[in-house]
Amino acid sequence: MKAIVAVKRVIDYNVKVRVKADNSDVDLANTKMSINPFCEIAVEEAVRLKEAGTVSEIVVVSVGPKAVQEQMRYAMALGADRGIQVETAAAPSSLDVARLLAKINEEENADLFILGKQAIDSDNNQTGQMLAALLDIPQATFASEVKIADGKAEVTREVDGGLVTLEMDLPAVVTTDLRLNEPRFAALPKIMQAKRKPLAVKTVEELGVTLSNSTELLSVEPPAERQAGIKVGSVDELLDKLRNDAQVL
Repeated sequence: MKAIVAVKRVIDYNVKVRVKADNSDVDLANTKMSINPFCEIAVEEAVRLKEAGTVSEIVVVSVGPKAVQEQMRYAMALGADRGIQVETAAAPSSLDVARLLAKINEEENADLFILGKQAIDSDNNQTGQMLAALLDIPQATFASEVKIADGKAEVTREVDGGLVTLEMDLPAVVTTDLRLNEPRFAALPKIMQAKRKPLAVKTVEELGVTLSNSTELLSVEPPAERQAGIKVGSVDELLDKLRNDAQVL
């Protein structure tokens, strides 16, 4: 069984995001970049399925400039077997990424697609659903448990009302939630071995996909700074502040 795992290069979640002075975009200069945390969970789940003997090959795919190879190599250090980079300087939309993954699958014929449920930069939560629609295969989003057996996937999903368990035929798309697993750390020998694993580079043109450019970034602004709280001496003063200052009563 072959699994395709999509990963995205994002600002490390421990780093405070800076906005450019002209508010045109986020400032990435000298900023630590990492695998999107949800994508790292997706890699970990694929590796666990491989260790259980369910998955035989893990192909990690990323879309972006040459710099994304750093995160792809890290995914290979975690246990992915090889990588496919779709090189582009443009920022593709969720639909563009889904179309590129669908094109790659024409050659790979994967049995399972594991993606993070969303990226912490764009926060769209769209690519997995769009990929399932393009391939016309079942999907299970927000997965907190995944079991594969007899050509079927049993996925427990986290929803607003609790948990929902779905069973579906393979091939299928699964998007990962935070509680699915705890990603491992890559050991130094594994990082060194990952440098020798095959990593193919394709272009958008080779795959026959035209980027839609359907989304335009107008401006980026940092969140407003929170004001310091105040203490009140009585319930009457509290009510007065809520009514006249905060205007919530």
